[in-house]
Amino acid sequence: MMDQRWRPTVNEREFIEQALQSDLRVDGRRPFDFRPFDFRKLTISFGREDGSAEVLLGETCVMGYVTAQLVPPYKDRPNEGTLAIFTEFSPMADPAFEPGRPGEAAIELGRVIDRGLRESRAVDMESLCVVAGKHVWAVRVDLHILDNGGNLIDAANIAALAALSTFRRPECTVGGDDGQQVTVHDPEVMDPLPLTIHHLPIAVTFAYFGDGNIMVIDPTYKEEAVMGGRMTATVNSNGDVCAIQKAGGEGVMSSVIMQCLRIASVKAADITSKIKTKIHQL
Repeated sequence: MMDQRWRPTVNEREFIEQALQSDLRVDGRRPFDFRPFDFRKLTISFGREDGSAEVLLGETCVMGYVTAQLVPPYKDRPNEGTLAIFTEFSPMADPAFEPGRPGEAAIELGRVIDRGLRESRAVDMESLCVVAGKHVWAVRVDLHILDNGGNLIDAANIAALAALSTFRRPECTVGGDDGQQVTVHDPEVMDPLPLTIHHLPIAVTFAYFGDGNIMVIDPTYKEEAVMGGRMTATVNSNGDVCAIQKAGGEGVMSSVIMQCLRIASVKAADITSKIKTKIHQL
């Protein structure tokens, strides 16, 4: 199928690049302006069911939904549950998205979010163990892209964290003659339990242009169409770097990377506060 993604004209490309050389962007922001509440407004809302969240970042809209089921654990980790990220790109969100099997963008999106959560051990996997070597909780996060206005990674990451923070798994008890029979209780019988989340790894994406000497935070759809490459830094509110993903393009100087990490740390604390405030309002 022919790629239907928006392609800028020569004049549009030159306009965007020349504006960036003057520290200006087409939406009015500065290159490292991390104030989404002014230009790319960040809105987080929750569904009626636990573990459901919808995130709006500018014109980008992503819905996250969390479910869990009891499964046998991996043999090399008998005392730990599992966490998996699945993404769905709808052609309604962007004509470039094809229905059916996930494309490269969907796979990359899931891997970046998964790496940030898994390698930083944000979710306590041992708390998901019911019977060691027999039964553990397998947590699944489904991310549905509803509208692509640019920077899907950051929006999907926030949707995943918001959904995980409000998810409640069913309470279960262990009994029987062998002491390994699991009974899962309805929410009316026993209150469901929240996940144990140690911190919130926030993904902050930067797009770079030219030889990598011009970088902007939170790229829009049009900026992504002309960018030379992308780097996503996953940082928590304490400033700990959980993961870094660089997708294509020219090399980036270490001084530029360190500058991006400092900016990402500030934005991570900002977004973490936003998520926790919304959760406390429930």
